[in-house]
Amino acid sequence: MLLWSIARIFLGGTLGLALSGGVLAAEPLLVLRPVRLVLPYPPGGGGDFTGRELAHQLTQLWGQQVVVDNRPGAGTAIAHNIVAKAAPDGYTLGLGSSGGMVLLNVMSQKVPYQSPQDFSTLGQVVSLPFVVSIHAALPVNTISELIALAKAQPGKLNFGSPGTGTPNHLGGELLKMMASIQMVHVAYKGGGLAATDLATGAIQIFFTPIQAVLPFMSTGRVRVIAVSTPERFRGLPDLPAVAETIPHFDCSSWYALIGPRGMEPRRIHKINEDLGRVIVQEDFVKRMMQGGVQPMASTPEGLRRHIVEEQDRWRRVIRSAGISSEVMN
Repeated sequence: MLLWSIARIFLGGTLGLALSGGVLAAEPLLVLRPVRLVLPYPPGGGGDFTGRELAHQLTQLWGQQVVVDNRPGAGTAIAHNIVAKAAPDGYTLGLGSSGGMVLLNVMSQKVPYQSPQDFSTLGQVVSLPFVVSIHAALPVNTISELIALAKAQPGKLNFGSPGTGTPNHLGGELLKMMASIQMVHVAYKGGGLAATDLATGAIQIFFTPIQAVLPFMSTGRVRVIAVSTPERFRGLPDLPAVAETIPHFDCSSWYALIGPRGMEPRRIHKINEDLGRVIVQEDFVKRMMQGGVQPMASTPEGLRRHIVEEQDRWRRVIRSAGISSEVMN
């Protein structure tokens, strides 16, 4: 009980880990051989960083090596499909992304799995906040001022993204829908290109993890005016949330621990319990916050509900924006 009390204080009360289905047995989960953790990203990026830190912590906890297996490609579908088709014995797990677990099934009919039906949801790991970054010359300092400018100049402002249908793109579309404004979307083949064009003024707005624009912020060419999570990000406490101006606004990504459908319920809930221990470890929290992500827990059932709710929410945004359901194929 002391551990969970500390966790609630340390992470602002976000780590409610009540488990359903009865009391778990007291003995630790027995991991008898190495565990494979499939990551949907190549080595070196933010998702890889999070996955490797998680693997390190679980290795320490379980006393067995958690081996990272990078399987990028197809908008994260390759890695997610590997997990969906694996044996449900707990020895193949995956770092599920909101893009792969939510958006792919919303945007395309050709994804080889259905989420969350084809997975055992084990628990959320981190939330990845986006910031609303703008070119330094844009004469606004707040979301309210940005909305006012967009209404005064309908269709004149533009925002970039790493591609049509990405969370970055949908963040801009969500702002358009909820604020009743018009902006022009500019799709790039990658976030780096969008960040560079933001710095030059070729585009004016970019929803992105802050790491993508930090180099340009230091030179004064880019500013950030808000964070797109429902509440302020603990790593940037002075940066207001968009939701302070537009209630219930939320455009953030997340990573979660997933397994194949059919895992034993007791194993699912014990892994969730162990995951809860990992994400309150001081060194894990520190490294995640330094990497621009915030540890965030859930129950297995809560993660499953969240995926379904997110799919419903983004379907509404996609319909409002008139985005083709096959745009990501």
